[in-house]
Amino acid sequence: MNNYTLKNGLRVVMENIPTCRSVSFGIWVKTGSRNETPDNNGISHFIEHMLFKGTKQRSAKDIADLFDGIGGNVNAFTSKEYTCYFAKVLDQHLPIAVEALADMFFESQFDPAELAKEKNVILEEISMYEDTPDDKVHDEASRAAFGDHPLAYSILGLEDRLQAMDSDTLKQFMQSHYRIDNTVISIAGNVDEKAVLELLEKYFSAFSNRGESSGIVEPSFRGDYLFHKKKTEQNHICLSFPGCSISDSKLYAMILLNNAIGGGMSSRLFQEIREKRGLAYSVYSYHTSYADSGLFTIYAGTAPKQTKEVLDLTVEMMGELLTDGLSDSELHRGKEQLKGSLILSLESTSSRMNRIGKNELMLGRHYTLDEMLERIDNVTIEDIQDITKRMLSVPFAVSMVGSSDKAAAALGRNSLVSSSI
Repeated sequence: MNNYTLKNGLRVVMENIPTCRSVSFGIWVKTGSRNETPDNNGISHFIEHMLFKGTKQRSAKDIADLFDGIGGNVNAFTSKEYTCYFAKVLDQHLPIAVEALADMFFESQFDPAELAKEKNVILEEISMYEDTPDDKVHDEASRAAFGDHPLAYSILGLEDRLQAMDSDTLKQFMQSHYRIDNTVISIAGNVDEKAVLELLEKYFSAFSNRGESSGIVEPSFRGDYLFHKKKTEQNHICLSFPGCSISDSKLYAMILLNNAIGGGMSSRLFQEIREKRGLAYSVYSYHTSYADSGLFTIYAGTAPKQTKEVLDLTVEMMGELLTDGLSDSELHRGKEQLKGSLILSLESTSSRMNRIGKNELMLGRHYTLDEMLERIDNVTIEDIQDITKRMLSVPFAVSMVGSSDKAAAALGRNSLVSSSI
């Protein structure tokens, strides 16, 4: 992997993989729902959509036809902290993909008629999300953990805020947030690096926006309880705990702990709640890292009559983890699982492009494969115990979407705190 800087200061990270015939190309911008305000919540995601809706020289259909015509794909996603526009194509078609994405990035028109249509598309997306309780509960989990902090904002935004946005609103936000200092280009695949740099200079040299940097404020973990009443067959519940930031020295301990608790079919939650007792079809945990914080979340969907048993078992298992820790065999199995998934992911140019792009954007540094494997191997039982105590040092947050919250409301959210001190 090599780092470059274009003449205008734009950062480029590139990984040449001569054994493959594809190339993944991404433009990463360090702005997402976290960089929004209550008045413009959803604007980052709206802009992401609009960059596919036509430029000075191409209509939305022209963009779709271009990539279909070369057997490639183009897409984008918005997260809480960044937005990424990307394409995956055969190596000989990289110049076409670079030119097209640059055209979308710099020359999108935000035509009012297209904006009105896409606004409706996003409103339908929000409605679909509202009708999917096992998705909505995770947004509620962020609010229960972080309150009114921007990290708790919905990526999709709110209907009344979106209705008020026009072309000028989106252009002004892009002008202030799509800057050279918070943008990275990442490329992975079969490339001639010198030729690619010349290509990037050709299409990105005009990028001169330096805008104004907007600072972010670290969130405080609140440990609240939120219930969204909805007629459902199941109760959908999340229990959330403080996690690790993307640069935390204990991050790999946190990832291994997550694997053991609910990260796979051999995890404690899956084995106890689904396999042994049959109380839920879906039960799992996940960890999300942000620039300055993190969130560990346990999810379960279960029938109302089984909700109390599922919650009691989950809290009991977290208490056992605090008291007894992980076994040596669990830690060893988790390390091998994590190393295996890491190495397998390197077989995909898309995964490599994502990894190097995100690392450059969020960390400003890169770990080699050997360094990552060493960090995983160096995690000790003591590290797991330390991160467990940190997670359980405050009352956990609870969010629920369902018909009745009697069991969840009665849950002692501070029941694990005294044991962790």
